[in-house]
Amino acid sequence: MSDLIVIAFDSEEKAESVRQKVLSMQKEYLVEVGDAVVAVKLPNGHVKLNQMFHPTAAGAAAGSFWGLLIGVLFMMPLVGVAIGAGAGALGGAMTDFGINDKFMKELGESLRPGGAALFLLIRKMTADKVFEDLRGVGGTVLRTSLDHSREQALRDALAGHLATLPA
Repeated sequence: MSDLIVIAFDSEEKAESVRQKVLSMQKEYLVEVGDAVVAVKLPNGHVKLNQMFHPTAAGAAAGSFWGLLIGVLFMMPLVGVAIGAGAGALGGAMTDFGINDKFMKELGESLRPGGAALFLLIRKMTADKVFEDLRGVGGTVLRTSLDHSREQALRDALAGHLATLPA
């Protein structure tokens, strides 16, 4: 079962730096991230999502490849690429992986203009080591599906206090 963690920051840069920190912890096998998105509230009030994975682009690339392959069989490779890219992009745009975009935009509305929120979908984590690495980065926990003791340990870590987790 995955856990959702949403942390608000004063700026997009701070949220992005924490996202990169969490992704680097993934390379050390301390955490397994299902999705990590930075939502930014723009000065005009709109919420922009900076996603890790862009399904539209991935769909277009895959569709182009398969369209080229099928187009070569029918002696029309350019037509195959064009049709494949269009179909792949459409399919990718209609697909939503990870955290629900509508949920992130609704929660992003509560941010102040210029503020950002980091949405993390965590599949697995070694909580004590992850919280230790996040100690003092700042931010405010907006939502989490962690139990109360782990949520408090996360809050303490973000504030710079040494968090203790129950065994």
